[in-house]
Amino acid sequence: MATAGTVLLASTGIYLHTTLHGKLRIWRRELDQAGLKGDERLLDLGCGRGAVLIEAARRLPTGHAVGVDLWSGKDQSGNRPEVTLANAAEAGVADRVEVHTADMTALPFADGSFDVVTSALAIHNIPSPDGRYRAVDEAMRVLRPGGQLIVADFWPMARKYAAHIGQGTLRGLGPGYWYSGPWLGVTLLHAVKGR
Repeated sequence: MATAGTVLLASTGIYLHTTLHGKLRIWRRELDQAGLKGDERLLDLGCGRGAVLIEAARRLPTGHAVGVDLWSGKDQSGNRPEVTLANAAEAGVADRVEVHTADMTALPFADGSFDVVTSALAIHNIPSPDGRYRAVDEAMRVLRPGGQLIVADFWPMARKYAAHIGQGTLRGLGPGYWYSGPWLGVTLLHAVKGR
């Protein structure tokens, strides 16, 4: 009983750390390492309340960050476009952020519209494997040649996305992005669209 209690308490602590601090710190690092010049157009799939979207916009003084979501509210309380826009205003980046209600399996953007596409734990929420693969295909479609796909998702999913598109590097993001423990660790898929 004591062991089970200890594991549960530790898992809860890890989850809270990831949710409140770890994932944000990791996304800051990943966006810093993406080599952004500051004028890019970036698309964030399943942007929710804008954590990654806003971090990206901070790095785009002359660029633009676009977020898409279905705003279902199932995953997060308060998941609404006006909340995301208010968060962007509070962060001082409202002038370079926009949000759209859109299904990531059928994006309303032209081919090659973005320099970077990001997604943080969103694609796995699509119920079918075919739908998840369509979302990855759509992300690649809207990327310009040489554009970067940066997706963080649970490791089995990230591996499947990489296999589906036939490219990309996979890297575990470590304890800072665990949800309760290593069995729910997050992996980063980074791919560059061919020219």
